[in-house]
Amino acid sequence: MKERNPWLSPATIIITVIGAIAIVALVTVAVLQNKPAPQKYKYGIVLDAGSSHTALYIYQWPAEKDNNTGRVTQKHSCKVKGKGISSYADTPEKAGQSLTECMREAEKQVPIKRHNETPLYLGATAGMRLLNIENSQASDKVFAAVAQALQRFPFSYQGARLLTGQEEGSFGWVTVNYLDDRLKQGIETTGALDLGGASTQISFVPDGYDGSESPDNSVTFRLYGNDYNLYTHSFLCYGKDQALRLALAHQTQSGQATISDPCFHTDFSETKNYTDVFDSPCVSERKPEGTPTNFTHRGEGNFQQCQEVVKHIFNFTSCKYSQCSFNGVFQPPLQGTFGAFSAYYFVMNFLNLTDESLSLETVKEKLAAYCATSWEQIKQQYPKVPLKYLAEYCFSGTYILTLLTEGYNFTSDTYSEIKFIKKIKGSDAGWTLGYMLNLTNMIPAEAPDSPLLPYPSYVAVITIIVIALAILLILVLRPIWPRCSKQPQIV
Repeated sequence: MKERNPWLSPATIIITVIGAIAIVALVTVAVLQNKPAPQKYKYGIVLDAGSSHTALYIYQWPAEKDNNTGRVTQKHSCKVKGKGISSYADTPEKAGQSLTECMREAEKQVPIKRHNETPLYLGATAGMRLLNIENSQASDKVFAAVAQALQRFPFSYQGARLLTGQEEGSFGWVTVNYLDDRLKQGIETTGALDLGGASTQISFVPDGYDGSESPDNSVTFRLYGNDYNLYTHSFLCYGKDQALRLALAHQTQSGQATISDPCFHTDFSETKNYTDVFDSPCVSERKPEGTPTNFTHRGEGNFQQCQEVVKHIFNFTSCKYSQCSFNGVFQPPLQGTFGAFSAYYFVMNFLNLTDESLSLETVKEKLAAYCATSWEQIKQQYPKVPLKYLAEYCFSGTYILTLLTEGYNFTSDTYSEIKFIKKIKGSDAGWTLGYMLNLTNMIPAEAPDSPLLPYPSYVAVITIIVIALAILLILVLRPIWPRCSKQPQIV
C-alpha cells in the first residue's frame, strides 16, 4: 500500500496557509509601521511695506519644531505694483487696493484647507516711519485702509504695524544667519547690512559685547538653545533715496538756480522743483528761504568730488562713547563677515561690483570710471533701464562705498569680508523671514501623523507573530519526525 505523504494532510495544509497569512501580516505591519508619514506644513504670510515698494512673502514650515523654532523656508514672493504704501497718504484707500493682486496669488499658493489658520502680517518700515513723523493722522488712515483690505481675504489677519528700526535690523540679522545654518550649528554669526530707500541698518555680534555702553543698540535673542547679544542700529533718513535728498540739500544751501553735481554723469541736465526735493522730514527744515520754484540739476561725473559731497551728510565730529560710526552713534569694532542685501545688492550688482575678489581700491576705480562716463553713453548702454534709476546709480554706488568705509569704518582689509547677497538657499535676504521665524515661537506645533501602533504595541505584535510562526513550524515538521527516526542506519 502506498504510504501517504504527510505534507498533503489537511492539517498540514491548513497550518501552512495560516503560516503564510501570518508572514503576510508580519510584513504588512512592519511596512505600515515604518512608512514615512506625509509631511504636514503650516504657512505664514508677511507683507514688507517698504518706502519704495511693498513685497509679499509666503513662508512654510513643518508642523514639528526644532528647539521651539520652526524650520521656515520661503515658498513664494510677489512684488506689489506701484510705490510703497506711504505714497498713498492723500488717497489711503489706494494703499489697500494696491495689495489685491499679490493677495490673490497668495490664495492660490497656500492650500485652501490651510487658509483660515495661516497668519497674515504686514510690517511697515522707514517710509511709514517718516509719514508718521510728518503726519500721524495720514499714517493712521493708510494703516486702516490696508487693514480693511487685508481682512477681506480668508487668512488669519494678525495686524499691520510699524516696525522699529531696531526690529528691522535685528530680524534681518536673524534671516542671514538662519539661512546660512549658523544659528542651528551654533557657529560664529554673520553681520547684516541692510539698505533701503529711507533707512539703513547694521547688526552684528561683537565678542564680549554686553550692551552696557549703549543699551538702546542692544538686542538679545535666544534661538536653537543659544543666546546672542546683538548690536544693531538703524539710521532713519540714510537710505539711498533720502541720502540723495540730503546731498541735494547740501548743494542747494544758497538757493541757486543751477547746481553742478559731481554725483551725476556729464551731459546730465534736468529741471527739478525745490519743493519736491525738500518734501521730506529728513530735509524739510533745511530748505533755504527765497528759493526759486525750480533749479537746473547738471552733472559733472566725478567720483572723488562726489565722495566729498556725500561726506557732508554725515556728522563725524560728535561722539560721547569710546567709538562711534557717525552722528554720535556708538558702534563696537567690526567683527567677522557681513551680508549686505536689499539696495546694497541691487546697486552693486547693476554696477557689476559684487565680486568678492575685488579689492576696495579696484571697486573705487571701476566706480570712478562709471561715473565719468557721459550721460548719453550711459543711456545707450542701458536702454531698458528707467532713466530715473539709471541717473542715480553713480550717486548710489558712491554713497554705499562712503557709508561702508567712512560711516561704518570698513577698511581696505575688512571690505573683503562683505558679501553682497540677494538670496540665500532660495529665500530672499531681508527682515521678513527673521520676523516670521520669531513669530513661529507663538504658533502651537501641530502633532505629526502618528505611527500605526505605539512602539511597545508594535514590539508585542511582532513578538507574538514570531512565536506563532515558530509553533506553526514545529507543527508542520512534527509528522515528519517519526519517519526520519525510522530511517535505517548504514553501518
